[in-house]
This record gives sequence, C-alpha cells and structure tokens, in this order.
Amino acid sequence: MKTDSDLVDIKGKKYSRKNLQLLLGRTDIDGVTDELLVIAEAVDDPYRLPFLLDRILTFEVTGEDTLRPALLRVQIDAMLRMNDDLEKFQRRRYVAQVMEKLLYGDLLLGIGVTVVGMEEEEGM
Repeated sequence: MKTDSDLVDIKGKKYSRKNLQLLLGRTDIDGVTDELLVIAEAVDDPYRLPFLLDRILTFEVTGEDTLRPALLRVQIDAMLRMNDDLEKFQRRRYVAQVMEKLLYGDLLLGIGVTVVGMEEEEGM
C-alpha cells in the first residue's frame, strides 16, 4: 500500500513518486511536464488509459523528445519486474506500448527487434 511519502501532489492530483522518477530517469522530479503527468496517470492506473487517449493524441513530439525514453523506461522496468506481479506489470507494459505506438507509429522494443549494426551477415 502506498504511503503519503510515496505519493506526490502536483496540480491537485496524486502521483507515485517512483513512477515519476522512472519516467524522468532520475531521482529529482522537478520539471515534470504535463505530458509526463498524463503518462504517469496511465502508468499509475492502466484502466485510465481509454479516458486519456484524447489528451495523449494531442502530444507534440519534438526533436528534444523526452516522451519516448520515458515510455521505454516503463517497458524495460515492467519486463524486469514481471515476476514480482505478472498482471500489474503486463498492464503497465501494455499502456506504455500503446502510447508509444500512438505517438510514434511503431515500437522500439518488441518481439523480434533487430539492433542496427547487429544483423547477422550472410554466410556466417
């Protein structure tokens, strides 16, 4: 169960401190953007995703993109913690993947991912 020290009040809503740290990729949660707060809301409660879609679809992806790395961190964290609580982390991963697909049209992490420069050469 989350205690008050685990939750942070931002703009009248409570967010998980750990989830904000994960999304930002650092322990300091200052400077969290409105877009990351929406992502945090969906990660905190995956059942909210259908109600957040309209807001997510208005996100503008820019050259200095912080959204995709945040979504990737959620997916990696979910895979690493899958044995802790299978259903919870499957839902978190699904939410992050849906948002990444909506915003970018594809997934960087997925089944059968090939890393550029790591493809097998013919004849080896």
